[in-house]
Amino acid sequence: MGEPQPRRSQPTATPPADLVAAPGYGARRMYQAYLAAWNRHVDGVTTGPQFAVLSAIRAYPDSDQSSLAGAVALDTSTMADVCRRMERRGLIRRTESPRDARRKILSLTDDGIAALEEVTRRTRRLDRELLEALPEERRGEIAGLLNTLGAHWEKVADRGPLSDTA
Repeated sequence: MGEPQPRRSQPTATPPADLVAAPGYGARRMYQAYLAAWNRHVDGVTTGPQFAVLSAIRAYPDSDQSSLAGAVALDTSTMADVCRRMERRGLIRRTESPRDARRKILSLTDDGIAALEEVTRRTRRLDRELLEALPEERRGEIAGLLNTLGAHWEKVADRGPLSDTA
């Protein structure tokens, strides 16, 4: 038997220029990095969508589940799943609407309020770190631009086929 051969390190490939120029690549890369940062620095149990739902319930108490889905950029079936999981964890209450039993009215529990306060504190700290590379006076503008792009991309996703003409 021969000696084991040392592993040769592979050079790290850089992304091709046309990929770097694509906004979707940048968005996916940012999202992957955000998820990793969230899990490490904010909460490995409470997800970003759950945080958004908790925040929306605090902002719009006693609103129904379907109405809040749009506010947090979730489709209604995903919203229902997220709410069921948070209800099982004791973070929210879902009660039937007195006017329509199909509508679920959402409210925070004491545990939900406490979890939201802690996750909000950690999230704001992460937000500061994520935007640290930008001049302080531009951070609000950049966050606004990201939300504007998100709203536009949602509209593009809902459109019919895109044309090939420029």
